[in-house]
Amino acid sequence: MPEQLSQSQIDALLKKMSSGEVDVQDETNKVKEYDFSSPKKFTREQLKSVDSLHETFSRVLASYLSGLLRTVCDIEVVQIEEQRYYEYNNALPDASLIGLVDVHPVNKRYSDATMLLDMSTTIGYYIIDRVLGGPGTGYNYTRNYTDIEISILSNVLGKITQRIQDTWSNNLEMTTSLNSIETNSRLLQVFAPEDIVVIVIMEVKLGSRLSGNISVCIPAEFLEEVIDTFSLRYVKGMKKHDPKKEEAKKKVILENVLESDMEIKAIFDDLKLDFQDILNLQKDDIIPLGKAIDSNVHITIDGVPWYTAKLGESKQKKAIKLQNIVINGDEGSQWEKEETVR
Repeated sequence: MPEQLSQSQIDALLKKMSSGEVDVQDETNKVKEYDFSSPKKFTREQLKSVDSLHETFSRVLASYLSGLLRTVCDIEVVQIEEQRYYEYNNALPDASLIGLVDVHPVNKRYSDATMLLDMSTTIGYYIIDRVLGGPGTGYNYTRNYTDIEISILSNVLGKITQRIQDTWSNNLEMTTSLNSIETNSRLLQVFAPEDIVVIVIMEVKLGSRLSGNISVCIPAEFLEEVIDTFSLRYVKGMKKHDPKKEEAKKKVILENVLESDMEIKAIFDDLKLDFQDILNLQKDDIIPLGKAIDSNVHITIDGVPWYTAKLGESKQKKAIKLQNIVINGDEGSQWEKEETVR
């Protein structure tokens, strides 16, 4: 227990403090303000899941913009927060480039929603300049977009919307579409001013000179419904229980593989000859082999053994008849198919 001070000691201490002989340190703890009228809907872990999702989206978007603009593009998620919609809207400049993205989950348990995709006007003008063949120097404009420029940007935002769908589909199967483009943030009436939204802000660096922001505004009501699908266990389950989609992927891969050129060889036997004997070979010379004429022929595809076959003729041409599939050096199932040797 600390020693109790007498009244005279207390008076002496106060006198020294007032005269400056004793330093007084402010040990007041920092207080974080909390608005009880607007309680937070999402935990830090849930927002971290949303952040992880948009880290993936930023990498996909950076790859798309790099290919479109033929320049180095780096995108990084710099902030994610929950706030009232009017706070987000008031922070937007009057001249904006905002795409309204309609979201339709495949699972009807979840409601449809609308997201906002805001892009800095400097990035918009830079995209227009590069797409039309410019060097990418004309982007500091204060004027409004023309109809032709809006048409170009509609196409680009539509492709970005598709990237949103692809990224979200790893957690939630859904379709997205670009509803419209708005260039005046004050005219947006998508949400009520008091509605809670989650804002994801990404910093975009194009080339060595230009940087700007792209933000995604997600309604909290929709995010509350689907946030449980962001667990890793659910993601793994999603990938397994959709056989139709997996079958479609396999079909696309197979169609591409079927168009590949591969070298097929029919090898009857391997033997070794001296180089001098090879140089002296003439037409009608006989080379003794180590196997009977009716033995199997080995068929290789790009140097890898695949089948055994029999020699023969078909329509007055040399042919082979596939017999067995070679699996790990062993002969497998029977085949009844003739292949003409060209």
